[in-house]
Amino acid sequence: MAQVPQRFFDALAVRTWCGLSLRALGRAREEIDAINVYPVADGDTGTNLYLTVESAAAAVEAVFAAHEVDAGAGDAEDRDEEDGPSLADAVGAMAHGALIGARGNSGTILAQLLRGMAQVLSARGDSPHTGGSGLRSALRHAAESARNAVARPVEGTVLTVASAAADAADGAGDDCAEVARAAYEGARAALAATPGQLPVLERAGVVDAGGHGLVTVLAALVETCTGRPPETGAVLHARVEHDDADPAVECAAAGDGEDGPAFEVIYLLEADDAAVARLRQRLDALGDSLVVVGGDGLWNVHVHVDDAGAGVEAGVEAGRPYRIRITHFGHGDVHTTGAERPPRERAQRAVVAVVPGEGLAELYAGAGATTLLARPGEPPASGELVQAVRRAHAREVVLLPNDAELRHTAAAAAEQARAEGVRVALIPTRSAVQGIAALAVHEAGRRFDEDVVAMTSAAGATRHAEVTVAERQSWTTAGICQAGDVLGLIDGDVAVIGPDVSRVAATVLDRMLSAGGELVTLVLGDEAPQDVADQLEARVREAYLAVDTVVYRGGRQGALLLVGVE
Repeated sequence: MAQVPQRFFDALAVRTWCGLSLRALGRAREEIDAINVYPVADGDTGTNLYLTVESAAAAVEAVFAAHEVDAGAGDAEDRDEEDGPSLADAVGAMAHGALIGARGNSGTILAQLLRGMAQVLSARGDSPHTGGSGLRSALRHAAESARNAVARPVEGTVLTVASAAADAADGAGDDCAEVARAAYEGARAALAATPGQLPVLERAGVVDAGGHGLVTVLAALVETCTGRPPETGAVLHARVEHDDADPAVECAAAGDGEDGPAFEVIYLLEADDAAVARLRQRLDALGDSLVVVGGDGLWNVHVHVDDAGAGVEAGVEAGRPYRIRITHFGHGDVHTTGAERPPRERAQRAVVAVVPGEGLAELYAGAGATTLLARPGEPPASGELVQAVRRAHAREVVLLPNDAELRHTAAAAAEQARAEGVRVALIPTRSAVQGIAALAVHEAGRRFDEDVVAMTSAAGATRHAEVTVAERQSWTTAGICQAGDVLGLIDGDVAVIGPDVSRVAATVLDRMLSAGGELVTLVLGDEAPQDVADQLEARVREAYLAVDTVVYRGGRQGALLLVGVE
């Protein structure tokens, strides 16, 4: 269905732009990941941009949902502008969502670009919309604020593309559609020129991945303002092919001949401006690719360092860091030569699994899987998953993400591993208990396709649930919960709300077994009551004949209890 042309930019346009950008990045994600060679060839720029915009879009949708609850949703064609959120509300939510959800170097810069736009558009006060002049000013401030957020700006990157978009917009008229088209065309021309500005791009035969992502987002802006996507020509993106070359080594060879820092460190930080100024200086001395974005007491910090602990400690000294994510780039894996150490022979097949706790990591490892620990609130990046696949050192890999939120991250990692010559099958497990069921039927001696089918069937036949504690008041599918309430989620949806862990767990188990089952798997977290497993085992023995129960200790896994029913 064609979009209604927008000759002005308002809250509804912000919502439309976020949605179109998300869909466009979803389509372009794999292509952008595949050309990611700078600053690190970790193949996740497209995924990081997608996840950043996904967070921005979700924040905007939440603002609209809140207004619809208060005022009632009306037809978009007949709405009164005062019935919905203001332009300032919408762009503020977009910027905040991008800030807290920013991933990777390019995602963090994109978050600052959106914040820069929001600062200009929010300054218009109660005005319900802006014209071309306001959009033009927003694009200019976005480019300048993003450049200022990067400690050592490099030309031939997304910063260059953003500046070119702003320059082109300066020459456009006062119509939003004209400004958007001019910005897009300027960005697209700058993107095509990036291989001539960065030798690493020229050697790899690609344009800058982050710049490609920004052009994709600006194309969505054109469609928002005109109702039609821009007519695009071919953009250079193909990697130069070399016969019999190892793609991983090819990516490394495209660099400047140095390994670079070993870790990517990202965290949100609550701190004042003065403390952040000191933090910038310290982190700039510790590593490179430093980007610090945000303001008003909340910041997103991104840096590449050799000493990850020092990078985090610097944040602790500045304020309160949280949602800390550390990714090991594993340069040594790429550059190790046979002269230094005989290459280890590849296994035929391996299972790589993301697990939420130390206890489950031991369980999976005992069953022969290569594990990647996902700590509560710290989901792994695709680069970490790729490193886990490399550690498995197998020709064939079955990947178990064990979390619905990791679907795009795992898909990006699988695509990168395939580019390195590994045959990868991604089984979309949504919980660690589904992964346990899949691992239980894994047989390395079977044909790969048969093994994947059997594991997929076992995972799909396992219903999953968890018992956890609500952190804040919110609406759920089971009603309103308060902070501290015990929640029982079945297949991802809240089904039970109660005050007691044991009673909520028993209700969840009864509902799951009402449809039948042969085996109940219970995984207890560190904070679960010690007697809850005994109570549930006794309940199964007394009420459900011929149903077996197995109990594991998951350690610090986030949820109090994980439940699986096969």
